[in-house]
Amino acid sequence: MKKIAITMGDPGGVGPEIILKALSSAEIRDLCIPVVIGDRVVIEETLSLLNLPLKLRIIKSPEEAGAEPGTIELIDMRMLNKFWGGKPTAEGGIACASYIKKAAEFALDKKVAGIVTAPISKEALKMAGMKWPGHTEMLAEITNAKDYAMMLAGDGLRVILVTIHTSLKSVPDLITKASVLKAIRLAKKACDMLEIENPEIAVAGLNPHAGEAGIFGDEEIREIIPAIEDAKKEGLQVTGPFPPDIIFHKVYKGEFDIVVCMYHDQGLIPLKMLAFEQGVNITVGLPIIRTSPDHGTAYDIAWKGIANPSSMIEAIKMAVRLKI
Repeated sequence: MKKIAITMGDPGGVGPEIILKALSSAEIRDLCIPVVIGDRVVIEETLSLLNLPLKLRIIKSPEEAGAEPGTIELIDMRMLNKFWGGKPTAEGGIACASYIKKAAEFALDKKVAGIVTAPISKEALKMAGMKWPGHTEMLAEITNAKDYAMMLAGDGLRVILVTIHTSLKSVPDLITKASVLKAIRLAKKACDMLEIENPEIAVAGLNPHAGEAGIFGDEEIREIIPAIEDAKKEGLQVTGPFPPDIIFHKVYKGEFDIVVCMYHDQGLIPLKMLAFEQGVNITVGLPIIRTSPDHGTAYDIAWKGIANPSSMIEAIKMAVRLKI
């Protein structure tokens, strides 16, 4: 079975809880050998909170991990002596960054087949003085990836983003022929990772009605359509730009395999509407496999024992499924 590294995420959030709930499910134990990367003090507190029939074993490297039922195998990073549940902290930001770096190191060294990252807090990263706005940018830098994108999948819908973590007012200037073409190519790569042959790729417009022939904006004419034409010349099966208010319905009905979206919320709103508890975030373009649940730290329900592990379970299953 494949070994999958699972980073604990922000200690104050739901990450520790959804990890242990996911690893207590038979379908995950029968699918892979999970290796948790985090802090012993947090995992022990989570075991106590949830009262799960699991035991903890500390290991130093994924090579030591086995498939013993009912055992959580943890690489203890010893970053925390104590922690605060339900809120972001600088200590939590420093700790979760260390977990991610260690997991990426294991993946690059082929000691694990992929990594699954529990949610982190952008606020905690900022409090800790970290420069990255999220996992995607951090992992791209750690792995020296130049062309990468965030893909979300769930309930029959797949979306990939041209721009990720940036303000809405910055988006139009970032929509260029080059950036859209890169995202289209990465959409094809994402489908290759999922072993979808000859994928049909749709491209959403930026503006209402996809610009309506330039009446509501000309980014489609100047940048998006030329990118689509170049992608077609490369042999990619790509169509668009479609008005954003109709394309997701077409993809959901199965007319296309994936949709290229121009900005973060354009793609994530429909995805989370359909699959909030089962959605998976996949970073495409890295030299390693990385997935994560498609939700945040959920501080409001953290450390109450009520977090739903469904998205974490799906993220682990996806990490095992993907090819690179």
